[in-house]
Amino acid sequence: MLEVRDLRVHYGIVEAVKGVSFHLQAGEMISLIGANGAGKSTILRSLTGLVQPSAGAIAFENTSLIGLSPHQIIRMGIGHVPEGRRLFAKMTVLENLKMGAYLQRSKTDVAATLERIYAHFPILKERGHQRAGSLSGGEQQMLATARALMNRPRLLMLDEPSIGLSPIMTAEIGKIVQQINAMGVSVILVEQNAMLALTIAQRSYVLETGRIVMQGEAQELLQDEGVKKAYLGI
Repeated sequence: MLEVRDLRVHYGIVEAVKGVSFHLQAGEMISLIGANGAGKSTILRSLTGLVQPSAGAIAFENTSLIGLSPHQIIRMGIGHVPEGRRLFAKMTVLENLKMGAYLQRSKTDVAATLERIYAHFPILKERGHQRAGSLSGGEQQMLATARALMNRPRLLMLDEPSIGLSPIMTAEIGKIVQQINAMGVSVILVEQNAMLALTIAQRSYVLETGRIVMQGEAQELLQDEGVKKAYLGI
């Protein structure tokens, strides 16, 4: 479904991503883990056209994403939940959700998608007329995720969905991401919370200073002594 080969990204003279390669199969969930500054968010931004790579190849369903604008990439079926959620704080929950469906022309389809979203996020229906900025951190993360799903993506990318959340809410977000994946949506999960990422993903890639230093089945990485010491605090 997605193939990334020798991806390099610069910010000025600083090389933030240094020859990263990975792949994602349809229906799969992978995670990218690593410390802050490892290049994880930059990789997602390059996949959605927010930054242009210096070198390398990105192919989604055999179509190159290099040089495409963010709105072209979104139309192809890729959704991005950015770090920090980036909600329209003064707009209501419902208005935020409808913004996520701006590419859909049929009001009937939007209404049907909204009902499916409410089935997975019932709290958002209850909070429909409440301003997004007044929601709790966990509710805001749910809204950001639901907004991305309103466009019916085949691939959903989540950037640090657990940041700033309590352990209980982090576990809840993890369950929601698993449910999304079980619906057939492919997922790329970027997380500093390695325990969460390795617990719910099928495969994982470990990044350090812009390079992949380890990769494999998530359950195997959970048992790796180096990963335990560096990322799990064990």
